[in-house]
Amino acid sequence: MQSHTSLRSSRAFVATCLTAGLLGTACASAPAAPFDTLKNANATAYRLQNFDATTAAPAAAAPGAPGAAPAIPGVPPEIMSWIQTGAQGLQQLIPPGLLPGLPGATAVLPAAAPETPRFHNFRILSQTQVIDPELREKLGKILGDPDSYDNQYARCAPGVIYPEMGLSFSGGPTAQPSDVLISFSCSQAVSRSFAWPHPATGLKPDTIASLTEVVQKLWPPGT
Repeated sequence: MQSHTSLRSSRAFVATCLTAGLLGTACASAPAAPFDTLKNANATAYRLQNFDATTAAPAAAAPGAPGAAPAIPGVPPEIMSWIQTGAQGLQQLIPPGLLPGLPGATAVLPAAAPETPRFHNFRILSQTQVIDPELREKLGKILGDPDSYDNQYARCAPGVIYPEMGLSFSGGPTAQPSDVLISFSCSQAVSRSFAWPHPATGLKPDTIASLTEVVQKLWPPGT
């Protein structure tokens, strides 16, 4: 009789441990705050001018590799490197008029008017509500996962960011918005209104690929 009782106790103990383990895994996989609220939040995505022609530091044009985008005086090298190595998949995020041959290209990027809308001091080129809850959930999982980041991939100096995308989300009209700047040219994401929950801000290549899929849905090529 005692052996049967011991067996039942052992099984109960194992079941409790398994349940606790599963619950712990579920908790560990939840996005970090505030990204855990993004799925059900009011969210707006911004296409941003990643640098301002009126404030960009002048730089001498340097010869590039054959077939690469030409160096443009005043354009930060991180942006030119991004364009040369991968921005062909995100042409909708390249500032309008920056590159010859792209639609709307001009010799000089026009300066923003003083009344131009801005998101944390970056010119807003367009904005869209993130209506699809699955897309919001995907953004929450990407940005809320500490494994999405590694500072070895950050391309810009500390305190420097050239964001092509902004994201603002909140739980309601009176809630404090959570604002994020995302830079594909810097391979970084930073907060502008809350304490960053991760030890790193550099975006891993897989994270860039996942965010690229989101951008393609928010701003389809040609828009």
